[in-house]
Amino acid sequence: MNKIEITTTQNVTIEYELSPLIYRAIAFLLDLVILGVSCFLLGLFVALVFGKAADIVMYFTIAPIFFFYSLAFEQLNNGQSLGKMVLNLRVIRIDGEKVKFLDYVMRWVFRTIDIYGSAGSIAGFGVLASSKNQRLGDFLANTVVVRIEKNERMKLQNLLRLNKMTKYTPTYPQVVKMTEESMLIVKETIERSIKTNNYAHQKALDFLVQKMEKELEIEAPKNKDSFLKTLLKDYVVLTR
Repeated sequence: MNKIEITTTQNVTIEYELSPLIYRAIAFLLDLVILGVSCFLLGLFVALVFGKAADIVMYFTIAPIFFFYSLAFEQLNNGQSLGKMVLNLRVIRIDGEKVKFLDYVMRWVFRTIDIYGSAGSIAGFGVLASSKNQRLGDFLANTVVVRIEKNERMKLQNLLRLNKMTKYTPTYPQVVKMTEESMLIVKETIERSIKTNNYAHQKALDFLVQKMEKELEIEAPKNKDSFLKTLLKDYVVLTR
């Protein structure tokens, strides 16, 4: 099971499981089935409605859908096609930056070589041979495909047993203005620090504490772990 550590723009290191070749292949086949069925049904509809002009209408409707399907879905759906959504896969950048449109274009353009032009053999060889499970398009776009398990991105409301905190008084009520995504980063940073207590993760904790102090206009106690856990607990209670 290959894994990769990605350092986000917030200087937080998150570990992801790289998608094995079999998962990527199944996601691709699911996309083909979904795309084929959708285009077939749309083609029937166009033929019934437009009659002799159906060929022209299909050229300007079905052809673009088939051609741009993967590019459009990954761009508009945060790195996930429908097949990737079913398999809990996502495209992310290795440097932790947000995947840009040109990155998706690079991956999409090289699908012709990686997948269609070689019946998937070049893509398969690339994923198996690469230490980061990258096909050629991934390598050139500086992206990887990772598995995003549901329990890794679970709602904060499920993190704690809320029925035991009905009388809990939040220490930092101003934390309610933070976004859920920000608090998920807090959660993941704490977990990574507990799992691997090294210099890099301690620096990540320090950075996150400084960020929270600035955002919430408060002064953190000396115990950074306790401070972040309290913030997380306060947020869950206040937003449940």
